[in-house]
Amino acid sequence: MERRTTGSRAVRAVILTCVLSTATAFTPLVNKRFSYPDGIPYQVDTDNLVRGTQAGYNRCNATTDGQSSLCQTSFINSVDDFCLWAPINPNSIVGDVEGNMVAWCTKPGRGTRVIPPGAIRGVQFTKTPDYVQVVGFIDQTRINIASGDTGGEMDPHGADLRGNPLGGLMYSNAYTGAFKQVIEWHNFMGSDIFCLKACDPARPNAARFCEHIYDRIGCAYNAPSNAQSGVFESCKGDNQDFPGVYTDSQGKVQTYRQPPESLGPITSIPYTARVPRSSDCVNYNSADLFAGSVGPGGGGGTPGGGVTATTTGASSSAVSESGGTSTTASGTESTATSTGGSSAPPTTASDSTITAPPATSGAPSGTTGSTGVAPPAQTDNSGIKLGIEVPFLTLWLFMQVWLAI
Repeated sequence: MERRTTGSRAVRAVILTCVLSTATAFTPLVNKRFSYPDGIPYQVDTDNLVRGTQAGYNRCNATTDGQSSLCQTSFINSVDDFCLWAPINPNSIVGDVEGNMVAWCTKPGRGTRVIPPGAIRGVQFTKTPDYVQVVGFIDQTRINIASGDTGGEMDPHGADLRGNPLGGLMYSNAYTGAFKQVIEWHNFMGSDIFCLKACDPARPNAARFCEHIYDRIGCAYNAPSNAQSGVFESCKGDNQDFPGVYTDSQGKVQTYRQPPESLGPITSIPYTARVPRSSDCVNYNSADLFAGSVGPGGGGGTPGGGVTATTTGASSSAVSESGGTSTTASGTESTATSTGGSSAPPTTASDSTITAPPATSGAPSGTTGSTGVAPPAQTDNSGIKLGIEVPFLTLWLFMQVWLAI
């Protein structure tokens, strides 16, 4: 039988002490709350764990506005006022830098980078009972994503619960007219397609509608929509089914389980996601919609005015796999009919097989070469933290039992 020495007990004591100090201090990103704008700290993530430190900052203002900004506070408010997560440096692969993404917005004035004019080639903004989302088409090279990169997912979780990007915050005034922190969201970027969904924190199923476990199957399954290239519109909409949940041809509700990457590429999926009905769509001229974007030479523009809009009055719906009238997996009833004038974004192989980005490690990459903007002055990292705290007494007792063995 192994004889345990005093020395080995001392080592175990040191290890447990380190675990204890870490466990009681760490708060997952999704459990951190900060009021906008005064409650936001300089940096949300100060843990400096395995993946290193946060690449940018969250307290963003006029001093950080511009194309070298490292702001990691994002927004989604309307068809002409939203942000996407994209890389710091040109020709980046999403999976390599997902932890260091910064906010690229359609408007200047929020302390972020601004999406260049002409980069967005079509977009549908939709407000539903439980979430708001934008889905569209973009020249991803204009926001530093490498040409041909199939991309990946950003969300406030990540394997280490620090989020991708680390410390990334999101706010919206689309729910009540006042800025509220978005707790659950997901953003897919790649193959010149984007989708961003922000779930209403006041609704009970925010975590279900904004799932973060289907990172390999892209926008078509996580945020099905009627977005079309060349069309710029804002609509009301019904809720989608929860990502991964569908009704089969027998009328039975099923849940798809995404296979691990170790099994290789996903070559088939047993269902096509139901595209929820959209209605009361208002069409816009893209030049008017994004008139406040920066010019080719960089630098902030001025918010555009005089936006031209056309109300279509028409609604669209998509064919449900089960056909006819069905009860959706999210508990709402919808009538599925076929229409010829609307469709989901093309389900090309690259869109429906967005692969999970590889895990990153070490210090943040991609931060060099992004200079020219001084970050806001350092402030204290105050804020309400609703953390997962490991009780001190439980760990202390566990340590005593282990040392006594």
